[in-house]
Amino acid sequence: MSVYENFPVANLEESQLAKITQLEKELRRETNENIVLIAYDEKDE
Repeated sequence: MSVYENFPVANLEESQLAKITQLEKELRRETNENIVLIAYDEKDE
């Protein structure tokens, strides 16, 4: 079993995705690094 099977991509609304994208931009400006945020939904097994 792959570790990725326990962490599927989160199903986000458009407004929630926009918040993540904005935070990525802010972090890139502050750190001068290519920051990428990933949202996932941990499966309960």
